[in-house]
Amino acid sequence: MKKILMIGTGGTIASTPTEYGLAPGLTPADILSYIPAVRRVCEVDSIQVCNLDSTNVTPKHWKLLAGTVEEHYEEYDGFVICHGTDTLAYTAAALSYMIRNSSKPIVITGAQKPIQMDVTDARTNLLDSFIYAADDESQNVNIVFDGKVIAGTRAKKERAKSYDAFSSINFPYLAVIQEGMIVRYIKEPPCGVPVSFSYDMKDSVYVLKLIPGMHASILPYLFEHYDCLVIESFGVGGIPNTLVQEFYTEMKKWEGKGKYVVMTTQVANEGSNMTVYEVGKRVKQDFKLFEAYDMTLEAVITKMMWLMGRGTSEYEEMKQEFYTEVNHDILFTKRLESEG
Repeated sequence: MKKILMIGTGGTIASTPTEYGLAPGLTPADILSYIPAVRRVCEVDSIQVCNLDSTNVTPKHWKLLAGTVEEHYEEYDGFVICHGTDTLAYTAAALSYMIRNSSKPIVITGAQKPIQMDVTDARTNLLDSFIYAADDESQNVNIVFDGKVIAGTRAKKERAKSYDAFSSINFPYLAVIQEGMIVRYIKEPPCGVPVSFSYDMKDSVYVLKLIPGMHASILPYLFEHYDCLVIESFGVGGIPNTLVQEFYTEMKKWEGKGKYVVMTTQVANEGSNMTVYEVGKRVKQDFKLFEAYDMTLEAVITKMMWLMGRGTSEYEEMKQEFYTEVNHDILFTKRLESEG
């Protein structure tokens, strides 16, 4: 039988009632006691690295998780991380960049209701995660939730209470798990290079969500205090006229000084295309910036943290790395190659 290490971090799946509401309180051993059927799937050891509501997860916790996987990588055939749902998609994306080309599966899961409740999704999600982690064809960082397998860079939490909380954005589900059986939609080629780990994540990233009538006075502060500004624009992407003058001023002021702008969209599905309208095309032609295209916001943020943490400073080098696919995070470059 495969040996799987379960890594506990807290989250709803491990929560118990308190005076002020649910809070993580169960240990990994407590959680495993609710799924005795796992003994027929694999051998399981467990470890707890933190005990947090995932609202409190930061890049230092991503480093802790990546380090735990690396420390035990040779001992186990796969890993299951129990995590709160609120920032689960961020953690999955971050670990996709921090742990690359893993021939062993790193599965992240959680629940919308605590595992000790009579009616809960936790037991199914957790058992499905072990089934997936113990399968010979599983690899890399993925989310298992509500019977669906989602690439670590493609998940977004779209429902606050329902069991089908996560969707795969602009990319198919890798597989589904039904009655203990894995039905794979995408057969992934084996990792052809050894696994690599990296830990330096530069968190100097700010997300600016555009709203109608936004004051341009916010831009100088953001450009001064952050090294990467991710702009969530409307529709397929662009800068409204009320912000254009100040945006141009700041872009020219900070050009060549290690500042980066990534344009993305507030629309969850189908991605950006700044060349469609004048408000986007003009800005893209005039300045060196990145466009997120079909990437999720979670992937954009964590990929930029990872790239800046690697010390990449030259714009062209950063651009090439940003558009290099990691764990299915961007399809746009493939489309360009096919059209070219």
